[in-house]
Amino acid sequence: MSKVKVGLIQLACDERVEVNVEKTKGYVREAAANGANIVCLQELYHAQYFAQTVSVDNYRLAIPLEHEAIAAMQELAKELGIVLIVPYYEWAAKGVYFNSAAVFDADGSYLGTTRKNHIPDGPQYHEKYYFMPGNTGYPVYDTKFGRIGIGICWDEWFPEVARILTLKGAEILFYPSAIGSEPDHPELSTRATWTKAISSHGIHNGVFVAAVNRVGQEKDMHFYGGSFISNPMGDIVQSLDKEEGILIQELDLKEIEFARNLLQFLRDRRTDTYGEILEKEKIK
Repeated sequence: MSKVKVGLIQLACDERVEVNVEKTKGYVREAAANGANIVCLQELYHAQYFAQTVSVDNYRLAIPLEHEAIAAMQELAKELGIVLIVPYYEWAAKGVYFNSAAVFDADGSYLGTTRKNHIPDGPQYHEKYYFMPGNTGYPVYDTKFGRIGIGICWDEWFPEVARILTLKGAEILFYPSAIGSEPDHPELSTRATWTKAISSHGIHNGVFVAAVNRVGQEKDMHFYGGSFISNPMGDIVQSLDKEEGILIQELDLKEIEFARNLLQFLRDRRTDTYGEILEKEKIK
């Protein structure tokens, strides 16, 4: 299969998990009705972005893989015959929580989970308090509609993640996100920087990029949306603005070979010269 339709669901979140689940189900059905083969939800889809503050009470928002908020999406994937990427706050064990994304194939089978590797910490992004660094590495999923890789929010800024996923065979990189206002710089919008940084991974690796963000005001933060899909030349082929909505775009995976034949970044890598990149203390 050389062509696949990707759907991104960009929503505002309610304080009530059950409201978010039902609302998302409706949008997923709409995406499938419009031909989407692979659908990706936003980071921590079932809850508002609780990491704005530090509170032990927020640990109660962590849910196991078997929770209804995940099981409902697995059932939906099977019913609609779509691949579904479901990001959530994962309860793995007592006191062990991850920022994760479960992947379900078009027959509803569970393909695995990607856990967020890079955990940020800053004003109103207090994620180190809530999430352990991921321990799943960078898996690539061979789905009915193509090979996909996932980087969750802060992961998407790191070129190493995109390169590893590409080398492992990913054709489409999905980046579920929750990014918005910077409380210490209220006059600044990072949306343009975010778009350029993430879409550039497509150029460097010859892959499609699909980034999905949330929208709306949640307590003291505003999320700017801007979900987009870019092609292997880094062109933004479709995007959403700051409103709720569904982005559906057909991708021709043959474009990957064209881009890689034109820009031979993978061929011309000099891995024998890159040892210094692993030495963090060398930063000057």
